Amino acid sequence: MKQIKIFIELTRLNKPIGFMLLFWPCAWSLTLAYSYNREIALYFKYLILFFLGSVLMRSAGCIFNDIIDKDLDKKVKRTHKRPIASKKISISRAFLYVIILCLTALLILLQFNFITIMLGISSMALAFSYPFMKRITYWPQFFLGLTFNWGIIMAWSSMTNNISFEPIILYLSAIFWTLGYDTIYGLQDIQDDEIIGVKSTSIKFKNNVKIFVGVCYSLCVFFILLLGFLMEIDKYFLLSSFFIISLIYQIKFFKIKEPKTCLHSFKMNNLTGFLILIFISSFNL
Repeated sequence: MKQIKIFIELTRLNKPIGFMLLFWPCAWSLTLAYSYNREIALYFKYLILFFLGSVLMRSAGCIFNDIIDKDLDKKVKRTHKRPIASKKISISRAFLYVIILCLTALLILLQFNFITIMLGISSMALAFSYPFMKRITYWPQFFLGLTFNWGIIMAWSSMTNNISFEPIILYLSAIFWTLGYDTIYGLQDIQDDEIIGVKSTSIKFKNNVKIFVGVCYSLCVFFILLLGFLMEIDKYFLLSSFFIISLIYQIKFFKIKEPKTCLHSFKMNNLTGFLILIFISSFNL
């Protein structure tokens, strides 16, 4: 039981917001692609596979990130009790878990077509380079956006066997969404991060962080509405107001000096992701 508890802590399975934020963009793209390939059984099959893939790859990513950040995590109040930082588990065992999770994810990936498989394999370069970005740039959240939302391209190709402008526009939207919500998330550790020298957009824009997040979310909305306009789905644009309101609420609610408000606004994005899915689903009506 102790090892199971450590594994759950290590993979953050007790904090589903992480894998849901990875899954929602995949679901958006599958739903968008359904407009062109109306195989309902295939759609739901792939929805399940992408959900399982999101859980597995997010879990593997958390462990790999903790291995790389073990010395930094010891110095941050929110993370110093993580299993690797607190030496509850050895690095070798943690790395073994990464391998097992990635191999299981590979079995899922092999269920798709050749283009999607190649896209999935190529994403590994992004996934395993991300943990190093906070050491070299103030824009690790941008790289997280590139990595976390790659499933959009994969999901589209799995349904259509090609890549076109629609998933590219949706990918851009999701990148700005991630850039915004992860900046909010990073505000929780801003004091510790400045002391230990870790970089982030939370630190770079700390004096105007609400403006920065507002710009990111505005660009997210712009690209989603642009996609709807290009697909001539203007009669359902009223549905977009729901996810837009959720983004505005986040900006209004979080306070830079109150970590709990930042965490609340960050978690709000689970609802935002669902509301965006509802809006994109209207494209099929």
